Amino acid sequence: MANNQEHIEQVKLALEHLHNCGAIHCATVPVHEVFRGQTVWKGDVEEFTLEGHAKAKKAYGWSEGQGNKERFFAVLELPPVKSALDAVRASIVADAKGRK
Repeated sequence: MANNQEHIEQVKLALEHLHNCGAIHCATVPVHEVFRGQTVWKGDVEEFTLEGHAKAKKAYGWSEGQGNKERFFAVLELPPVKSALDAVRASIVADAKGRK
């Protein structure tokens, strides 16, 4: 993986591109999601303040994988998403629905 600052910049660019707005990094939040006693996701989520988005003031972003297999996630802080953990949960649910 790239160093942390490079990684944050990649996540920021992906978020700005996906949601067509500016983003300012404000925090790195460690998230550990457990379901039925099993870890389903563990990692750092980048928190951003948004500029120029019509509805959201904040967003959360992260990536999984490496190289050509790296996948970026960008979740807006809109109800029911109120935190980095909520963003990860929303992404897991969306992925599960997409696989059905």
